[in-house]
Amino acid sequence: MAELTQDEPAPSNIPEPPPDPPPSEQFESAPVRFLRRAFAAIIGPARALTDPQLFHKISLAAFLAWVGLGADGLSSSAYGPEAAFRALHENTFLAIPLALLTAITVTVIAASYTRIIERFPAGGGGYVVATKLLGSGAGLVSGSALLVDYVLTVAISLAACSESIFSLVPPSLHFAYLPFTFGLLAALTILNLRGVRESVAVISPIFLLFILTHATAIVAGIALNIHQIPVEVHHLREQSANAVQTTGWIPLIMIVFRAFTLGGGTYTGIEAVSNGVPMLREPKVATAKITMRYMAVSLAVIAAGILVNYLLYQVNPVPGKTLNAVLWSAIAGQVFAPGNRLGEILVALTLVSAGTLLFVAAQTGFLGGPRVLVYMAFDRWVPSRFSNLSERLVTSNGVLFIALSAGAVLLFTQGAVHILVVLYSINVFLTFALAQLGMCRDAIHLRREGKAWRGPLFISLLGFAVTGSLLIGTVSFKFMEGGWATLLATGMICLVCASIRQHYIRTGVSLRRLDESLSNVPLPSTEPTQAPLKRTAQTAILTVVGFGGLGIHSLLNLFRVFPHQFKQVVFVSVGAIDSGKFKGADEIEALRLSTESDLQKYVDFARKLGLPAEYRYAIGTDIVDELEQLILKASEDYPRSVSFGGQLVFQKERSVLRWLHNQTCPALQRRLAFHGLPMVILPVRVY
Repeated sequence: MAELTQDEPAPSNIPEPPPDPPPSEQFESAPVRFLRRAFAAIIGPARALTDPQLFHKISLAAFLAWVGLGADGLSSSAYGPEAAFRALHENTFLAIPLALLTAITVTVIAASYTRIIERFPAGGGGYVVATKLLGSGAGLVSGSALLVDYVLTVAISLAACSESIFSLVPPSLHFAYLPFTFGLLAALTILNLRGVRESVAVISPIFLLFILTHATAIVAGIALNIHQIPVEVHHLREQSANAVQTTGWIPLIMIVFRAFTLGGGTYTGIEAVSNGVPMLREPKVATAKITMRYMAVSLAVIAAGILVNYLLYQVNPVPGKTLNAVLWSAIAGQVFAPGNRLGEILVALTLVSAGTLLFVAAQTGFLGGPRVLVYMAFDRWVPSRFSNLSERLVTSNGVLFIALSAGAVLLFTQGAVHILVVLYSINVFLTFALAQLGMCRDAIHLRREGKAWRGPLFISLLGFAVTGSLLIGTVSFKFMEGGWATLLATGMICLVCASIRQHYIRTGVSLRRLDESLSNVPLPSTEPTQAPLKRTAQTAILTVVGFGGLGIHSLLNLFRVFPHQFKQVVFVSVGAIDSGKFKGADEIEALRLSTESDLQKYVDFARKLGLPAEYRYAIGTDIVDELEQLILKASEDYPRSVSFGGQLVFQKERSVLRWLHNQTCPALQRRLAFHGLPMVILPVRVY
């Protein structure tokens, strides 16, 4: 059959093709359609990127940030002070210096991370600090440690929540402990898939109930026994003097240090604010500093207050109860008459608020973990899809990763808090120490620049001394008890991340080589064609990303495979809004201009080849959805069209490689097939 030219209509003896199939939804079975709609209803509708108030609506004010990012630190009062007090054994007289040391440590770490917020206002916390100031290797260790820490934050918080709640129910119902914990995990995952602000707003009342009940109980306990404090101080001096005369200062200091170290879970979560700065309301730095102040004061008061009350009430372990449960019962017994229902209700309310706050604390893992994955994705340590945003403008891939990992940890440990506590906190102090060491180096840079440096250096050195000591002590005391598993998991993540980055580096070198080889493609010396596109002409619709060798290779390959077949080309592209670009209206406008500029370069290139060309684009979070709509509209405008897309292919294609690179073209090809539209995938070979 003779080839059709641009101006020739199709021969009349060729029958018309059947009508296009209906949209893909009509091909779905009723159960699939119901599940898809139910999921959309639970997660919520897509966010409108054109909403001028969008960034204000989804950002967190200082109070909500305190709830979302500070709950982890406050919830640690359910197990941190208890672990420290138990480690004292019969030396309970040391509870007062231990309480003071706890409050001072919280203040020091918070002050040092306030400096990080000031110096790194774009967020990223310990990972960014280690990467920028100590090198990519230190950044990898810090990021991997943070990922393990945030997964364990979710696991231990939900397990401790269930443990606290199930301490109020009969033992016959304890078989439901693990299923209940997984139910909590599922609920929190759904909340975070809906959006950060929505999830925090829902759990705010729980947070406030915890603050109210615990602050009231702590103040009441100290006020009712204020006369006992001078006695305990005298007892501390007397017992300390006897211990020094008997064994010397070093054993006494080691007792305090061991208790201080084993209670290190108290300080976890402080880093979350510096990591989550991008999700805060403008002015972000000021909001972050206020949030850090709220967190430090509340955590220092509650943790130290609990330790002091342990001493005042001479709390001893009771089988089946936490020390906090024993303490609240003792305080209620002093305030109310024995058997008083009001006292029992208040104790139950306090315990329930602690348990539910642990549920809130898991939110820190869902906020911080995905943010770390975003920054590591930018540096190519993890697959780039972890920086993608869903229609609800949340990093859904990161949320699901944290949820699935936490679920695996809960299943492996059967939700046993005493096992999770051993695994927990080692990585926190590893990240803390690296961050403080990096900030010490930053203070030296300030000195070279002639800026004030003594104060920043002092804060960072003090922070490094405290967190470094906690790291050494935690590893020493917990290594043989299971802490080795945490370090092993962190090391394995480092190895996997290093392999991923090496792959991306090799791929990048190949693509740069492709760019260089195609940048010198000889073009006709004639003037670019200005001919308009015609509706009846055979049209190639080509999907492209940016302007570079991949897109040019696809265009030239198209006409090599189909010589003289297509008379004009429509370039389509989507400006993908990921976590790096979703920072404000200005960034979205810059993305739009950049996308238009790249597409115009493709149009100019095609017209120099003598091909009429135009471009179409959209800005959005789901590339496949947006491309589908663009191509459907282009196909209506140019009925005699075929869609094309370039896809990277590797000599040894493995499933893991498909996961490391986007599968936009295969997914788009399946979507278009439902509409009866053909799409050809053009292979681009990479090493």
